[in-house]
Amino acid sequence: MLHLKALEAAMAHILSHYGGWGLFAISFLDSSFLAFPFINDLLLIKLASVHPYNAVWYSLQCTMGSVLGAYAIYFLTLHGTKLIWRRPVQEESRIRTWIKRNDFLSILVASLLPPPTPFKVFAVVAGGMRTSQRRFMAALVIGRGLRFSFEAWLGAYYGAIAQAYLRRNVVWLSVITAAAVVIVVVALRILRRKPHPS
Repeated sequence: MLHLKALEAAMAHILSHYGGWGLFAISFLDSSFLAFPFINDLLLIKLASVHPYNAVWYSLQCTMGSVLGAYAIYFLTLHGTKLIWRRPVQEESRIRTWIKRNDFLSILVASLLPPPTPFKVFAVVAGGMRTSQRRFMAALVIGRGLRFSFEAWLGAYYGAIAQAYLRRNVVWLSVITAAAVVIVVVALRILRRKPHPS
């Protein structure tokens, strides 16, 4: 276990020297097969602070890497469960039914939360429950896009100070953002269910 952590740290150090594409690789690996907790967030802020005019591009590279990494886990789980369970399950628990009805919201909120949130678990569950690929990808792109765009803006606007600010406030910022998303989605659902006056 210690050797794996040392290997992950060494890889992160090497990839961090390759700018935006190193950021892409770290984000991909962090969302899929390895774990680089918080490294891509801090590297994104650092690159955006050094090259503020490329901040949008860095946020896109970070988002693309993270989305593709999570999709790799989702894809493997999805097709693995198809091979194991060929017959559809007839009876479903209430929890399973709730997750199926709220899959988009669950993935969206999870993608906004910072480390050490185990996001890989959500990708595995989504694949295991055969969640719609379009809904999974849409929620993931929106959630990761918002998170990394905000971090890139912090780096471009506040510079290196933003790293210390993010370390201190990342939990509260993410929780507030996730809560706001939940409130908006729930409000939209309530408005849709309201009967329109004739």
